[in-house]
Amino acid sequence: MFSYVKRQIATKAAQFSAKAAGVVLVALLAGTGAAWGAVGCDLNDPDRDVARLFPESTGYKAMYISVQQRGGEKLLERIEAKLGDKFHGLFETIDIPYTVYEIRAKNKKIGYIHGVNQKGQFGGIQVFLALDLEGRIRAFYIQKMTSQHAGKLRDAKFGRQFIGFALADFEQYDVASGKASGRVDEIRNPAPEAEADFRAALRATKKNLVLMDEFVFSSKVLSPDNGASPQ
Repeated sequence: MFSYVKRQIATKAAQFSAKAAGVVLVALLAGTGAAWGAVGCDLNDPDRDVARLFPESTGYKAMYISVQQRGGEKLLERIEAKLGDKFHGLFETIDIPYTVYEIRAKNKKIGYIHGVNQKGQFGGIQVFLALDLEGRIRAFYIQKMTSQHAGKLRDAKFGRQFIGFALADFEQYDVASGKASGRVDEIRNPAPEAEADFRAALRATKKNLVLMDEFVFSSKVLSPDNGASPQ
């Protein structure tokens, strides 16, 4: 009888602990909902990656910009028109904080690094571009990709195909159909069996260039007053 009572007490205690843990978990999820709703894209190791992408750099500054802060719905409409596609899903909400790395050599600005999240066939893809002061690509870098063919698409040989391209080149790329003309049509997919991820990488590149055109190159001053937040 005594053993039975002990077992009952232990069972009730376990049930109470599980219920309490569930309450705590719900509270934690509720408290982080806003952060999960706006997924930014940062370099995993900025010091290392900036030195690799801009060997001549001596420092950098990270600035945080969102479409909501910079221009709201009107800006979103302009970005979607340039992209040729609608923003949708977790990676493309209007309040996402985009991180722009301003790269410097001594006291001189020499370029930018900017990354975007893009939905791939099996998960998220993070595409970073290193850009010169004219908005031309000097390096293409896929930081993250969930795919069995990720190695081919993350290979430096694939990335070198993007060097020298600018937004004007990607204006000839239709992200909805995947059809391209001009220089973008010359970019070769190293993994034909991963056509969906290849097209996702191209869309991410065009989106990256469009955002940088709006955030930086079409703007005279990049400052906190214009919706940017310095590190």
